[in-house]
Amino acid sequence: MLAAEAKGRAASFSSSSSADTPTMQENEKLAHYVSDEEKLGSPDELYVGDSENEESATLLPPVVPGAAPSPPTKTSFRTGLTWMAINTLATIGIVFTNKAIFSDSSLKLAQLSFAAFHFFITWLTLFVISRPAFAFFVPRRASVREILPLSLTMALNVTLPNLSLAFSSVTFYQLARILLTPTVAAMNFVLYRATLPRSAIFALVPACAGVAMVSYYDSLPATANTGNTTATVTTTSPIGVIFALAGVFASSLYTVWIASYHRRLNMSSMQLLLNQAPVAAVTLLYVIPFVDVFPPAWAEVPTSRWVMILMSGVFASLINISQFFIVAQTGPVSSTVVGHVKTCTIVALGWIVSGRAVGDRSVLGVFVALGGIIA
Repeated sequence: MLAAEAKGRAASFSSSSSADTPTMQENEKLAHYVSDEEKLGSPDELYVGDSENEESATLLPPVVPGAAPSPPTKTSFRTGLTWMAINTLATIGIVFTNKAIFSDSSLKLAQLSFAAFHFFITWLTLFVISRPAFAFFVPRRASVREILPLSLTMALNVTLPNLSLAFSSVTFYQLARILLTPTVAAMNFVLYRATLPRSAIFALVPACAGVAMVSYYDSLPATANTGNTTATVTTTSPIGVIFALAGVFASSLYTVWIASYHRRLNMSSMQLLLNQAPVAAVTLLYVIPFVDVFPPAWAEVPTSRWVMILMSGVFASLINISQFFIVAQTGPVSSTVVGHVKTCTIVALGWIVSGRAVGDRSVLGVFVALGGIIA
């Protein structure tokens, strides 16, 4: 993975699907967890890459030789906190908004159309912020032939996790994304013989065990007592587990390929995603008529669902833009911390929304999995 070449640089950018539906930024972090030249070292090395240094530099003041570094201003600190809050709220919002959309039986099986919509929103956001009026980055072109394999994997990387969300509880959906780390590590070992240090492997064991526990207990029928009534709580179906595991594999493959495409095309995250998104969207248009199941009558879809779909697109744009500013103004470590905060918050809120009791046995798996990933 040649992560050693990019030591100390921050890789960042968010895709547009859902919270930790592996975003471009998360994928780049995972892609550089291990190196073919050296083993993992300090925590800062968990977030190194070669894709965003030039973009971050455009937002940072130039370094004058011999001049003393200026301390961060309060305004910059407040701005960074503001973008962190926006990113966190948008990520939480997109997960629960998408879950509400997929809970509608008339929209649950229109996944490719939904993914194509998000890809279009991603492209539109990147196109706008690349214009001279904003000049966040300078666009570069790649041929369809060059970008097609990565775009197809990107489509799977979005569609399969969304299907998992449609047939799973929010808690299981979010915890299943933890498996992305050990899967990427395994792929790196198989493809590049890159290894993780023993301490990191020991931390991944409880993370995987916790996800397995949640997978089992969350798939069992459960009820919750609400006063004098008994209600069925949200659980995960077996097909939801299958989609989750397939999504983890697709996301891991996408992760491993990202670093290769960055080097091959010499593009930053935004430049690469600007080329990927429209190709992925157009490709899905050829498949949608044969795969998606649309509502019998579009007029019968409630207005609230259309509002949610628009909200999902807005959240996606906010995630894309805010992630860029978080890394540029606060650094990759802060971005990583924000990612963990989002995971824990979504898991906690998902548990509350599901209606499960505090004494439910799957809560043990939640704590084991979160403990492992924090370690």
